[in-house]
Amino acid sequence: MTKPKLIFAAVGGAAVVTVLMTALLVNIFERKTEAKNAFYRVVEINDDIDDPAIWGKNFPHQYDSYLKTADMRRTKYGGSEAFPHVPTDKDPRDNVSQQKLDEDPRLKTMWAGYAFSKDFREERGHAYMLVDQMYTERQNAAKQPGACLNCHASLYTLYKKLGDGDITKGFEEMNKIPYKDIVHSAKHPVSCIDCHDPSNMNLRITRPAFMEGIKAFKASQGIKEYDVNKMATRQEMRTFVCGQCHVEYYFKGADKRLTYPWSKGLKADQIVEYYKEDGHTDWVHAETGAKVLKAQHPEFEMFNQGVHASAGVACVDCHMPYQRVGAMKVTDHQVQSPLLNINKACQTCHNVPEKELQSRVERIQDRHMELRNVAFDALVDYINDLKAYKNVDLTKTPNAKLAQARDLQKQAQFLFDFVEAENSSGFHAPQESARVLALSIERVREGQKIVAQLAKENLKDSKPEAAKAPVKEEKAKK
Repeated sequence: MTKPKLIFAAVGGAAVVTVLMTALLVNIFERKTEAKNAFYRVVEINDDIDDPAIWGKNFPHQYDSYLKTADMRRTKYGGSEAFPHVPTDKDPRDNVSQQKLDEDPRLKTMWAGYAFSKDFREERGHAYMLVDQMYTERQNAAKQPGACLNCHASLYTLYKKLGDGDITKGFEEMNKIPYKDIVHSAKHPVSCIDCHDPSNMNLRITRPAFMEGIKAFKASQGIKEYDVNKMATRQEMRTFVCGQCHVEYYFKGADKRLTYPWSKGLKADQIVEYYKEDGHTDWVHAETGAKVLKAQHPEFEMFNQGVHASAGVACVDCHMPYQRVGAMKVTDHQVQSPLLNINKACQTCHNVPEKELQSRVERIQDRHMELRNVAFDALVDYINDLKAYKNVDLTKTPNAKLAQARDLQKQAQFLFDFVEAENSSGFHAPQESARVLALSIERVREGQKIVAQLAKENLKDSKPEAAKAPVKEEKAKK
């Protein structure tokens, strides 16, 4: 190569290197700028804007993943598939999830006489939380209070409107209004404003029921006057914002005040003791005459008994894990099962192949479902045993044994339903789930002993042929 060519090549090479270095430096500068600026303020947002699409203009990555809560995907024991539904004037949905009552008819027996025995479908993502509640057959089976809306819609601005700026007063007003009279005031499913302060995007609690419930729980631990929005750590808030809705609750008193029964603790049997003291029941079982309870969706309570909570892991760490978008670390707002996102949800902590992690989880859930079915069969058998005494009115024919037998159904059924209604299929706290199912089976065993004694007494007003059945069973065992 001649000298001029060498000089030209050297100059050209230097120019190329200069261009590449400049591009690299510009890219580094841009990424550093992105990292410093968590978001670009495209529109002004404030404490009165509940439309997630408006927030999404400032937070497009989070909003894009939020929209994916409409996706319907199954795991082995959870998630949902879309089944076509012909829209009607009463129900405009064009798809629904599978009917769990058809998958397990024992649910109808457990909830006989209650609205859940009419319609209980597989849970879907947050995108459907409002519309699925609006059009469930349960709305036609029973008159629901406005309190039902607390966990199915974006309510912060509605609370403020009803309470003239005071969310607690608005919460109290909404609880009392019939559901069908207030539901159309809710415009969105859970939204950004329900968990974030628009001025700084810090997490916050906006549900007065959780504020009161966690205050009562902390008081049981010796912490007085707990204010969750002032005293909780950031990591605690990453679980508490989920615990605003994914909890056990009941409607207290004539005003239907949404209440979390935590003053004795978060465990299922502690909540049973709370209800014993409070005297609350949800309905009278149609097949036994027992006053019974419906457990709701106690993911928060059960998660707090598990190893992940003990290790300081939050709900958001697994169900809304961080993802990289350019130089930014963004929380995934799809809110889905970790089994559908093992790489980001699990492998951040567990250096194990995806298939092995999935196998571990499903092994836990398989064992849980086996024990769940044993406990469920026992409960249904006990309900069938008590059918013989359905028509005995204890106000006219007092009988301490029958009263105790019915109370044991109430306890056994709630303990079982507490585990059944918890949506992790045993994974959140496997040992605690097994313990609670064992307690349910024990209550059934205690109750069946009493039913055998009642059969011997041939309790007045019971059906003789039905009442004798437990005696035959007892003789067969002997």
